[in-house]
Amino acid sequence: MTAASLKKIVEEALAEVGATVNFKLVPKGKARTTTWLGVEHGFGIRHYPSGRNVYIVQTRMAGRMRTVTIGPTSVLTRYQAQMVARRVIAYAQVGRDPATERQRIRSAPSFADFVTEYWDRWAPRWKASTLETHTGYRRRYLDDAFVGVYIDELNEGHVTSWFADLNNLTGPGASNRTFEILKHMLNKAEDWGYRLENTNPCRSVRPNRKRQCERFLTNDELARLGAELTNLRASEDRTKQCSGAAITLLLLTGCRKSEILTLEWTDIKGNRLHLRDSKTGPRTVWLGSAAREVIAALPRFERIPYPFWNYRYRKPLRCVNGFWRRLRDEAGLPDVRIHDLRHTFASHAAMNKETLPMIGRLLGHANVQTTARYAHFDDGHLLEAAQQIGDLLECMLN
Repeated sequence: MTAASLKKIVEEALAEVGATVNFKLVPKGKARTTTWLGVEHGFGIRHYPSGRNVYIVQTRMAGRMRTVTIGPTSVLTRYQAQMVARRVIAYAQVGRDPATERQRIRSAPSFADFVTEYWDRWAPRWKASTLETHTGYRRRYLDDAFVGVYIDELNEGHVTSWFADLNNLTGPGASNRTFEILKHMLNKAEDWGYRLENTNPCRSVRPNRKRQCERFLTNDELARLGAELTNLRASEDRTKQCSGAAITLLLLTGCRKSEILTLEWTDIKGNRLHLRDSKTGPRTVWLGSAAREVIAALPRFERIPYPFWNYRYRKPLRCVNGFWRRLRDEAGLPDVRIHDLRHTFASHAAMNKETLPMIGRLLGHANVQTTARYAHFDDGHLLEAAQQIGDLLECMLN
């Protein structure tokens, strides 16, 4: 259906309800919002930044989602606009038999086909590590999620039921990450014309509450961990020595586990690490003298590009979780995760009066709000701060 034929349909419908307004197709690319009125599927009011409000109707025509402007709300009544919307929708559906709607050749793909299309079109934008992670979630939780459902049929009931089942299959963190992938997929379905605008059912589903982790090692706990790491240096097991060095470097740099374990010798430049693929993209990590000593003590072997090496299986060291669990138990720290070493780095930097922007740069954070949740103070520092403030106020009073 051409723009001219659409214009004629709307003008005729407006004439029947006793109204005359200028007609045009909605231009793309402008900032705007839409309120769907619900009385007719695809009927709503579009709000422009200038304050102009117009009635619109969205419906699928000739295999494409079309948006038609009916007229301004200042000229048309809601009833008049609704009658025009019904006429536009009726013309768009000419020739369809509701009884055989399911059997018709649809222009909107099934959910399973759309997952494939989304991956083909969007996955090239992801980093290699992101692609690997998301592909794992897709294989386990998305490929068979909505069997027999078309992408434009997916509604809040489908998503709510799927998310409840997902929480029974995996943890809250993995459920939330898969949910975010689905949410982005459905946003793209709207952008690509497969769904009506602002109909993403994920917006009405509440994800799992994120657990705020405030655990960091105190001075006493650091001393216990340090004693165990010192014992490892005397071990004859070179894989244990290498794992201990990786743990120590995590603590001294605040890096993520994947950032340290994927290092190559070419990434180490004097007092800096050049990370090729961190969570926020390539970045530089500055090394203190203690961190440089840890790296200098690592043996180098010809044709082995990795500082951290599993000597038992002769391959790069990619996982130290089991080693960490044994180490923390021996140090009497059963509740400490390996990621808490990063938290410890940030918290002790804050307690030593480093600014949040500086800590954020050291950790590679994109904004200060992310850094703020890492910066916690123990009771000793809070007591010291309270004492200093109290002494200052006492001097002012006397």
